[in-house]
Amino acid sequence: MLTQSRQALDLFSRISGLVSSRSRPAARQAPAPAEQPLAQRPEDCLSITVLSAQDAPEGTEAQDRGQFLARQERWDDLSRQIRTADETRAATRCGMPLADLIAFGARADVVTATEHALAENHDARSRALIRGLMAFEALRAENRHDPYLTALVALAHIDIGWAWRGTGGQDTPASNQRRCAAHFDRAATLLEPIAGDSRNSPFLLAAQCALFAGRSTGTLQVADTYSALIDLAPANHRHMRALGTHMLPRSAGSYAALELEARRTAARTEATWGAGGYTWVYFDAITLDSQACARVDTRFFLDGLRDIVQADASQEMINLLAAYCTVALPKDMGQDLQADVPRLRIAGAADWLIRDHLTELHPLIWAHAEEGFDNSALIRSVSRFAARGHAGALQALAVQFREEIESGQKISFTEKGLHLSPA
Repeated sequence: MLTQSRQALDLFSRISGLVSSRSRPAARQAPAPAEQPLAQRPEDCLSITVLSAQDAPEGTEAQDRGQFLARQERWDDLSRQIRTADETRAATRCGMPLADLIAFGARADVVTATEHALAENHDARSRALIRGLMAFEALRAENRHDPYLTALVALAHIDIGWAWRGTGGQDTPASNQRRCAAHFDRAATLLEPIAGDSRNSPFLLAAQCALFAGRSTGTLQVADTYSALIDLAPANHRHMRALGTHMLPRSAGSYAALELEARRTAARTEATWGAGGYTWVYFDAITLDSQACARVDTRFFLDGLRDIVQADASQEMINLLAAYCTVALPKDMGQDLQADVPRLRIAGAADWLIRDHLTELHPLIWAHAEEGFDNSALIRSVSRFAARGHAGALQALAVQFREEIESGQKISFTEKGLHLSPA
């Protein structure tokens, strides 16, 4: 869901198409059945700096700028700013491209109005559902030779297509699925004439890739298009994660294709991520598909995990990886024994990630992990969403430090490392 407050969640952008289809939200990790709950509350045993959305203004500022320019109808300025950010590969500290964020903010009002109308069960012919999008279509007609504004309108159609699909998966009504498909078809029509402009533009090529989430496409075309995008922006791990989900049999690929593309990506991005390209391609795929998890080369994945931290040891990255290992990955534990062994081995990396690298808590990242990194999850209150992520993170950390806590120690996370003291 796109709301003004949701714009502060600059961790994931719909344009990157991270999720083509998602299962039920991830369950919060709980202590093993044989373990008794901790006597103390996690917040009484753990001391750690907590980052709020207001503490990381880069992404919010870029999105607000895009929204302001769109509201003022300063389309030339908007296009120029997206193009400049795209050509310079400008990004936030956590690697989110500023071009994506500016465009995200620019279409926020249009998409939010549609989502609100859908939430209020407006008739499909209601003007509230089409007013903003028709204005965007008029904008595109007046600037049909501007690839960036054309892509902006196409991305709005893709966002609205996701809104029509909702979170029902296969249970989504057929009429909603048809409307979702119609928006993806319109986006494809808009993007087709600018395919040539996309070859050297991560922003435009990512828009082309976003289409794959809503349309049937051959494995080779998906793999080749994502490979070109990754070559243009190797530092953006979201594209590699999206490639992995599209290589699953449920989408456009197969398990053999997933393994092949993971190894190819690792080889092509070695200068940036070491072995991490393999890890990123499998990152979301193994949370979605137990067979993919059973087949993953665990040693390669864990080597890649360490190389990722070596390449980017920012707290955004450490929180992402720690939340993945403790919350997102273990959610299906016990349902497939073949997949449980790789899950346990990979989840074990949480120990060194948390003990050796974690110094501050980013609740929104943990909240997203609990939702399985599902971009279509409905968030009615960002503050409550963050509070849930905060509580879940403290519980996960308490499980990691169970022995220390039960022996009467308090754990403090500091810039100089862990500090243990009597509780």
